[in-house]
Amino acid sequence: MFEPYMKEQIQKFEEMCLNGHVALNTLLYDGWLLKFSEGYTGRANSVSVLYPSSKPLEKKVSYCEEVYKKQQLPCQFKLTELDSELNDYLAKRGYQPVTPTHLMVCDLEDWSTPSNADSSIKYIFSSKPDEWLPVYFKIHEINDLRDQDIFRRMVAKVLVDTIYCTLMLDGKPAACASAAIENGYMLLQNVVVSSELRGHGLGKKVCSATIEKAKEAGAHHSYLQVVQTNDVAVNLYKKLGFEKLYSYWYMKN
Repeated sequence: MFEPYMKEQIQKFEEMCLNGHVALNTLLYDGWLLKFSEGYTGRANSVSVLYPSSKPLEKKVSYCEEVYKKQQLPCQFKLTELDSELNDYLAKRGYQPVTPTHLMVCDLEDWSTPSNADSSIKYIFSSKPDEWLPVYFKIHEINDLRDQDIFRRMVAKVLVDTIYCTLMLDGKPAACASAAIENGYMLLQNVVVSSELRGHGLGKKVCSATIEKAKEAGAHHSYLQVVQTNDVAVNLYKKLGFEKLYSYWYMKN
């Protein structure tokens, strides 16, 4: 059984994640938020279980399945440790768990930026994504124009404060990251390093620079979402001071 404090923490971070990574369309149904973004990313095309319900699970799940079917999307549910009853019900219905993910948090009060004496590295920051997005698409190798268009529209819907960072190595874009800041909490996301430059510490550098910029803007905590099986990323974030707060996963039919 989760303590009330932990329930409050999970709800708080889940709400902030939704504000930092915004779906194109949403539908609120009896405490559940159904998200639709034309199939781009699981987070933006799944059911988030946010608030207490009044309707039986069987009715609610059937409703969600029908709505996603009409949108020609698979029905998937984003669950945390709070949702054991729904998880068991979905498992009996044939759903399978996929993409187990940690939400990790770092207290920035005593956080300090690792020293960077490399004159070949410079950072470009912006509060708007216009110039950052083409670089992000190239580094992340998102070449499909439809996916680019969907992501552009999703980013344009973010209403909280944002920071977009590009790490330049010898004058060329080498890594990207972004942040969404709400009430002093900074969501670190979209961290990517050019495939030919991985393994040289650029991920740590671009994360550190983005965190420092957010801290200057008043952020007192940073948090992120990382797939549990991504050992390289998990180890990087631990070295930066992040610790697991809770986990989530998707139940997909």
